[in-house]
Amino acid sequence: MISDYSTFPTKNLQTAGRVRVATYNTHKCRGIDGRIRPERIVEVLREIDADIVALQEVCCREGERPEDNQARYIAEELGLNAELGETRRYRGGAYGNLLLSRLPIHHARNHDLSVRGRERRGCLRTDIRLADDSVLHLFNVHLGTALFERRIQTRELSRRQIFTDPELGGRRIILGDFNEWIKDLPSEYLAEHFESANSRMQDPRTRTFPGLLPFLALDFIYFDRSMQLEDVMVHRSPMALRASDHLPLVAEFALPTHAPSDRRAGQAASPFQYN
Repeated sequence: MISDYSTFPTKNLQTAGRVRVATYNTHKCRGIDGRIRPERIVEVLREIDADIVALQEVCCREGERPEDNQARYIAEELGLNAELGETRRYRGGAYGNLLLSRLPIHHARNHDLSVRGRERRGCLRTDIRLADDSVLHLFNVHLGTALFERRIQTRELSRRQIFTDPELGGRRIILGDFNEWIKDLPSEYLAEHFESANSRMQDPRTRTFPGLLPFLALDFIYFDRSMQLEDVMVHRSPMALRASDHLPLVAEFALPTHAPSDRRAGQAASPFQYN
């Protein structure tokens, strides 16, 4: 199903038997006007009203301004639990992938996917405890821009069973910026194990980059075949067109009435964590 933004009502979807997730490359909160304005990212996320959000290219350094510690500012403004997976240092602070959740984060692990000679990349896994006490595993991914780089990263993902670890008892969602200019090894590998939310949309409607006039589909959401996808869209509000060079990709899933409890996910994390 393809939706416009207006079809997604503002509510806590988990209490309605659904969960809304989104992936969004914030471009260090730098908009198309070149200005760094984290408050615009916050406004876009309020429009989306997702239960779980995977952000890429987030800065987190010491300072009093919102643009300094973007991760903390965004999390506190939205009142969400947060976990930052650092991939590298940027201007004296942490930089990487941020997972935001209105649901409790019980465990997190950051996987280094860096390729020698290229910008450091990573995958942040977070385990979310749902209302029925089952676990949802989220993988916030940001792959490299070079074809050979993504192929190496995909082989590492497979070799280390980061997405397919049999010890992960809960359902899984993989989302993020895959930088896949053309379909190649990453999408082929993921298609072997997961469903693609993007495939439910007509090709022009999956494009997220560049935001003002998108012609590339770089952002993806994959999910366990046992999950039920209810809706998927690219969010194109006036603010989203200004706030970053990517557009957010949003998906809604139906939650099972009953699911087995998975106690292997670890203990509860504090509201804001670094990995």
